[in-house]
Amino acid sequence: MADPTAEEHAYQAGELCCECGQFHLLPDNHLYNFQDEVDDELICHICLQPLLQPMDTPCGHTYCFKCLENFMQEYNFCPMDRKKLSFQQCHKSSLLVRNLLDKLVVSCPFKAECQQTMQRCELEAHLQNRCPGFKKYKSELQRKKNPISRGKEDPPVKVETNTPKDSEVPSAGSSLVAESSAAAVVSLGTAEPGLVNPAFEETEEDLPQRASLVAETSTIEIHREDPEEELGMRIVGGKDTPLGNIVVQEVLRDSVIAADGRIAPGDHILEVNGVNISSVTHCQAVSFLRHPGPVLHLMVLQEKGFSSKTAQQDSTSATNREVIHVTLIKRDRSEPLGIKLIRKTDEAGIFILDLLEGGLAAKNGKLSRNDRVLSINGQDLRQGTPETAAQIIQTSESRVNFVVLRQPGVQLLDPGEDGSTSNNSSSSSSNGGSPVHHRRRLDQNHYRRKSTYQKDLPQGYVTHEKTVAIKKEPKESLGITIGGGRDNKNKLPIYVTSVQPIGCLFRDGKIKRGDILLSINGIDLTHLNYYEAVSALKSNAASHSVVLKALEILASDSTDPSLDIKERGFSWSPLWITWLGLPSYLHCCQDIVLSKGNLESWGFSIVGGFEESKGNQPFFIKTIVPGTPAFRDRRLKCGDEIVAVNGVPAIGMSNSELIPMLKEQKNKVTLTVVSWPGSLV
Repeated sequence: MADPTAEEHAYQAGELCCECGQFHLLPDNHLYNFQDEVDDELICHICLQPLLQPMDTPCGHTYCFKCLENFMQEYNFCPMDRKKLSFQQCHKSSLLVRNLLDKLVVSCPFKAECQQTMQRCELEAHLQNRCPGFKKYKSELQRKKNPISRGKEDPPVKVETNTPKDSEVPSAGSSLVAESSAAAVVSLGTAEPGLVNPAFEETEEDLPQRASLVAETSTIEIHREDPEEELGMRIVGGKDTPLGNIVVQEVLRDSVIAADGRIAPGDHILEVNGVNISSVTHCQAVSFLRHPGPVLHLMVLQEKGFSSKTAQQDSTSATNREVIHVTLIKRDRSEPLGIKLIRKTDEAGIFILDLLEGGLAAKNGKLSRNDRVLSINGQDLRQGTPETAAQIIQTSESRVNFVVLRQPGVQLLDPGEDGSTSNNSSSSSSNGGSPVHHRRRLDQNHYRRKSTYQKDLPQGYVTHEKTVAIKKEPKESLGITIGGGRDNKNKLPIYVTSVQPIGCLFRDGKIKRGDILLSINGIDLTHLNYYEAVSALKSNAASHSVVLKALEILASDSTDPSLDIKERGFSWSPLWITWLGLPSYLHCCQDIVLSKGNLESWGFSIVGGFEESKGNQPFFIKTIVPGTPAFRDRRLKCGDEIVAVNGVPAIGMSNSELIPMLKEQKNKVTLTVVSWPGSLV
């Protein structure tokens, strides 16, 4: 807590901090009036206030930068466990932690003139541009400094200097699907370098409509019958990438994670079996998550979407609700489930209108009318539609895993209110009509990366092009298996998945697993789909001589953990971090057009861009917020690279250049992106 004599001295000197609007000495931390109770995990145990510029120690504790710096000037140990410590050993906390802290809700200190609340990171801009109380204070201060121009004095300005109390997080924001959670209100409308939400212009008109982004940490226990079975999700990120944290990109259908139903794309994985992975490399995270075991404990941070005050009030009734997991087994892919689904006009999501008598769901008996569908086969449907649910169920092989939310006594309105129902989870009508399909063509808007969009390889990557000329018997096999192809959903080039010991390429020894195949006997392989590439390799393998060109991607500071762990159950494919080193001329781009209303956010956050210390870095999608245009479109994924905005290349831009460009797009924006598959765990 600030020294009262220091506050008095600052007041007498007429110094009011322009960042926090409170009185304190210049070397001291800023003071804030926090609107809600703050989790003890976010409290500095030196000053006992919410962390400012948090610093992590090697022994796992976190303190304010100024608090720790002042403490270390007198002592050489950690304040908590008294282990030997020097300030040089400490490092800045992860971007995720800093974002959570900066988005804590505070109230304006000028309560007499202004009753606004906002995220902590927004207070300075509020004081400088919008606060009538601070404006009044500055006018008074100016008149005191310039008595010649003073007129009739205004009443003295009242400034609240109360410091917040230590407390825990309120339960109103508790998760509906988490086993344990500590909720924190955060927002993507941030000035944090590397993270941008071009949602709103900073104007008075927008402020009443601005909502907070609710994010929650949850501990989830995953059980596996086979301890070595894949979890069935793809991840991106790591401290060796601009994303920083480990983020779930995709949950595979019929997988362990999908059956559990609580982890969704966009979730940040913070811990694995008690080990903090929020600041490890990508390869280290893959190794932790691939480690076999019957039970896996994951701590994840999940973003639930934007919430208004009304939504927050409604969430207080969440304790009466129950989350239920139901698995239905289809005898064949086309068997209907016998479920009618509907949307409501006053609440987001999908609800069960009816269970058809004699149907699979009715016989199972675990689903009920009025249940809200949270996910199906791991696909997040909290903001989904009946048509989306129908498509997921139609493409399921046998197991269909539902996660539903049940609240006793809630009656569903008549289906005519919305006009969108789903019969048997495959039709938009209730009379057994034709299924509704909303599938996108795989090749829509995909093209080779243009020369104007080209970029240099990221730091730490080297590529080596090699030509292999071998003499062979006509019937002798090349002895390789391949993956990828331009018909793949990520439009990947052809790559080697294995080199078999029976073929001539194994004997030669130059071609390795993970190499990108460029051509065989002069035939370009880089534009072929999988089956075309297989055919080209087989036909040319019949020759007495074969000339194969390939590209090897080397990352100087990364190793593939699959070389050091058991691979049973894991189908091999390159790690996500490997694709970041692929030369631009082999990239395949896609144009994604998003549209939104005047008061909507685009619904995604980005990291990366030019920094003097790191040079040019690609921009990556880090977060996609439920219920927003980016989420509803379903083509953007966490880990996608933004190549251009409305045709303007993003290469070489900094955040301060790209942010205004995104903000200028009021209702429509075209994003050119490159998508790489996350690492499978």
